[in-house]
Amino acid sequence: MRTFLRIWFGQTVSQIGSRMTHFGLTLWIWEQSGQATSVALMIFFSILPTIFVAPIAGMLVDRWNRKRLIMSSDLVAGFSTIVLLILYLMSHLEIWHLYITSAVNTVFSQLQGIAFSASITLLVPREQYARASGLRFVTNYGASIIGPAFAGVLYYTVKLPGIMLVDLMTLSIALTTLALAHIPRATETEAGRESRQNWWTEISYGFRYLRARPNLFALSLIAVSFWLVHDLGGALYAPMVLARSGDSARTLAAVSTAAGIGGITGAIFMSAWGGGKLRRIHPFLLGTIGAGIAKTIFGLGQSLIIWFPAQVFSSFNFPVRGGAIDSIWMSKVEPDIQGRVFAFNQLLESILTAAATLVAGPLADQVFEPAMRPGGNLSAIFGWLVGTEKGSGMAVIYIGSSLMMTVIGLAGYLLPVVRNVEGRVPDTKAPQTSISESQLGLEQLPIGD
Repeated sequence: MRTFLRIWFGQTVSQIGSRMTHFGLTLWIWEQSGQATSVALMIFFSILPTIFVAPIAGMLVDRWNRKRLIMSSDLVAGFSTIVLLILYLMSHLEIWHLYITSAVNTVFSQLQGIAFSASITLLVPREQYARASGLRFVTNYGASIIGPAFAGVLYYTVKLPGIMLVDLMTLSIALTTLALAHIPRATETEAGRESRQNWWTEISYGFRYLRARPNLFALSLIAVSFWLVHDLGGALYAPMVLARSGDSARTLAAVSTAAGIGGITGAIFMSAWGGGKLRRIHPFLLGTIGAGIAKTIFGLGQSLIIWFPAQVFSSFNFPVRGGAIDSIWMSKVEPDIQGRVFAFNQLLESILTAAATLVAGPLADQVFEPAMRPGGNLSAIFGWLVGTEKGSGMAVIYIGSSLMMTVIGLAGYLLPVVRNVEGRVPDTKAPQTSISESQLGLEQLPIGD
């Protein structure tokens, strides 16, 4: 796993910088507008491009050099940060600039995410899939601990410019470790040869592959349904906390740190455990149910006393469920077509979550927030539960979406087509890699292997 760990370390450091910048920009947007819609729109524009890019991204990942795709995403992210930094220093930065850069970055991060996911089966042995996936969650939640904590302090001292400079330094570390790593190519399988007929066949192959396997298709639908309701509430997460804490950046940073603590604990647990002999569908569904319960409690809270422990428990479940379902996909789908299958899953998720985030802001600002004010239509129904202060309407939406997450997890247990997926779909053969051009000495540039 040495190559995987090298890439993983660099991406982890880079993620810390990215989280710092994202946290700082979220605070800046809230200062400029004071509306949940403005914050939710940045999330929406970071999702929208994936609807159009996902099918093509899967084809490119299966055809092109995966290392170069990962590096290109890092370079574009760095360029975007530099552009925003210049605009800020010139006092020309506008909220719509963030929407554009979010959309551009998403196109390349989509390629990066799929390329890295599809590379895991080529870098680690099958029995380490769950651990490798768990380490990726360590990256995500480790950055959630360090990034917002640092950004929450730096925002009031060095402001956005200082935060962005730190981001650029962490990015250079990611590029260096990636340049020194080698990602091999997968040997073409029968399924891979079958898919390479024309461009439309390749783009649509992920859908046709899953449609021919009802158990995997049902698993995909359960997974994307979870993210639909999750992101409906998730788009209101930061505005809700800020509104209910008197616009306290430190409170939002503390809650983000709680997410990191819970997530990294769950990721370390999953990496150490690796799933054992337990069917992986169980930690996936139990993690889905647990996340829904914890987020419901979070929505009911109005201070750090409730938010912090609820967020820790909520985030603990995500690496557990994520590591479990990732290992199912990696075990059941041939390595040389994983890009397209993963891309189809991403496409479904993107369509649903883009709709959720687009609706969340206006739904909160125009409907639920006014309705939850004293004398509003919903204040008599939910006021005793969440209060009638600023942010209470967002809390009602957040609680409702969290309860639906729990329902989706229970539905997975009730459906045999999902519950028995591992027994009904056979594992693929152990992946093999072909000799790369760099091993033959044909590549002139070390970063192109």
